Amino acid sequence: MSAATAPIRPIFAALAGIALFSGMDAAMKIAALGIGAYSAFLLRCILGTALIGPVWWRRGGRWPQPSVMRIHILRGVVVAFMGWSFFFALIRLPLAEAIAISFIAPLIALGLAAILLGERIEPRAIVAALLGLAGVVVIIGGKIGRETMSDEAQWGVAAILVSACLYAYNLVLQRRLALVASPEEISTIQHGIIALVLLPAAPFLLQWPEPSLWLPIGAAAVLAVGALLCLSWAYARAEAQVLVPIEYSGFLWAALLGWLFFDEALTPSLLVGALMIVCGCWIATRKKRPEMTAL
Repeated sequence: MSAATAPIRPIFAALAGIALFSGMDAAMKIAALGIGAYSAFLLRCILGTALIGPVWWRRGGRWPQPSVMRIHILRGVVVAFMGWSFFFALIRLPLAEAIAISFIAPLIALGLAAILLGERIEPRAIVAALLGLAGVVVIIGGKIGRETMSDEAQWGVAAILVSACLYAYNLVLQRRLALVASPEEISTIQHGIIALVLLPAAPFLLQWPEPSLWLPIGAAAVLAVGALLCLSWAYARAEAQVLVPIEYSGFLWAALLGWLFFDEALTPSLLVGALMIVCGCWIATRKKRPEMTAL
């Protein structure tokens, strides 16, 4: 399946998944500001497992084959450190800027998709990814590049770059796993593995939240489960190169949510960069020939 002939439903599912993940990021930032990135992430994953696990079980969920379980474990470990580093950065940077810097991940993922999945990268997918990255450069140049960053902000940028590299690998693993496992299985086992990976540090790092923080933690768990279901469904039906540029749409949600909940300003450079990102998504998902109908 090429970018030109991609069915439209996986694209909309991916857009919905990214929107849900963006809402989760905002909820997690609220929680992480109160109890730290580690505690917020661990509690979110425990709640997420409790939410989706019964659904998977009631739908006839079975323990995966060893070959599939190996992918589950690998992805769970990658996402555990990816998420921890991302939420660590999120409390040190504005939401939109953190998301913007993380958009180096889709470019890495396109290369990994060719190496690990054997996908042929269409020229339009490369153009879309580069246009999206150019939008990110405009945003960073207009905001972060003109300011003297504090030590906290520098740690945040470093953490985001680490998270982005892990996220790129996660996108490729997501495609591999979506072809051999149901969305419910993926969401349940991923949440469970992340919780198990993080749990050994609980005696040293876990902070119990105030009652008021359970709402954003619970909301983050619900949104994360919904996002994983949408993205797992989408990646089972479309190539990574088709869906990866859609990751850029998360910036639009991050800008809106950052403005609404954290009073983060929308600067002209940020808006110009956002427009470039939207154009990149459009190039990646539009059809070449009118005779191709949506499935």
